[in-house]
Amino acid sequence: MTTVYWMQSGGCGGDTYSLFSSEILDINDMFENLDIELLWHPSLSNISANEHLELTDSILSKKTPLDILILEGAIIRGPAGTGMFDTKDGHPKKDIFHALATNARYVVAVGTCAAFGGFGVDHAIEATGLQFCKRKRGGFLGKNFVSLSGSPVINLAGCPCHHDVISGTLMAIASGAVFELDEYQRPVEWYSTMVHQGCTRNEYHEYRIEESDFGEMGCLFFHMGCAGPLVPGPCNKLLWNNQSSKPRAGVPCFGCTDPEFPRTTPFFYTPNIEGIPIQLPRGVNRAHYMVYKSMAAEAAPDRLKKRSSKV
Repeated sequence: MTTVYWMQSGGCGGDTYSLFSSEILDINDMFENLDIELLWHPSLSNISANEHLELTDSILSKKTPLDILILEGAIIRGPAGTGMFDTKDGHPKKDIFHALATNARYVVAVGTCAAFGGFGVDHAIEATGLQFCKRKRGGFLGKNFVSLSGSPVINLAGCPCHHDVISGTLMAIASGAVFELDEYQRPVEWYSTMVHQGCTRNEYHEYRIEESDFGEMGCLFFHMGCAGPLVPGPCNKLLWNNQSSKPRAGVPCFGCTDPEFPRTTPFFYTPNIEGIPIQLPRGVNRAHYMVYKSMAAEAAPDRLKKRSSKV
C-alpha cells in the first residue's frame, strides 16, 4: 500500500480541481487500483479535527508510514517569518509541513506556487516554493533536502498542473519507477519538450505569419505574448481534457511552468525590438534569428498568408 498526505497552503486549489478532471482513471478507481491510501486531502477527507491531529501525531511518531507528501500552494512564511498568515489548528502550516517532510518517502510540489513560490514571492505573505524561490535554489526546505527515498522535491509545475501529470506521478511512485528530473526538478517525462512543440500554429511560426489581435490562425509569439517557444510543458502533448490547449483555442501560452511565473509583463503582449521578441528560445542567436525570420516571411506560402489550411 502507498500512503498519500495532501496539504494545501498558499494557493487557489486549482491543482486539486485539475486532478478531478483526470481521464486516465476516475481518481477513486486510480487510488483503488494502485492500492493508494489517501490519508488526508482537505477536499476529500471527512475526518474530524481531533482525528486529523491524531493522524499527524501518528505520522510523526512513525506509527503510520508516509510514502508521498504533497503540497499544493506556496509555503507562507509571513508575517516576519512566523508563518501565522497560514495556520491549521493554531500552528503555522509551514512548521507542520516541515515536520511531515522529514518523515516522507517522497515529497511532491504540485503546481507552480508549491514548486517556485508563484504569485506571493516578494509580497508580505513571504511565499516560497519547497526547494526553489523562483529560479533560486533553496526555497523552504533548503537546497540539500532529500526525502527518505533519497529524492529531492519533485516539482510538478503548472498553473494548474496538468491532471495527467499529477495522476501519472502518483502511478509512477506507487509502481516504483525512477524519476529523471531536469534542472528545476521537473520530471523530464513531461517537461522535456517546449509547449511550442506540438502546437498547431507551428507552421505559421516558422514562416513568421504573426498576429497582433485575436481570432486568426497565425503565430502568437511575436506580438501576443505567447511563451510556448520559451517554456517546457505537456500542454500540446497531452491536451487538456484530451481536447485542447491555450494556443489551439487561440490564446497565448502564459508560460505557467516557468519558475518566474507570473511574469512582470502583460500576458497578451510580447516585449520586442522591431518585431523580434526580446526573449528568444534558449541557444538562439539574435542576429541569425532576425535574418532567418525575414527570409522565412518572404518565402511564406500564400495559403499561410491567407490563414487557410487548404493547399
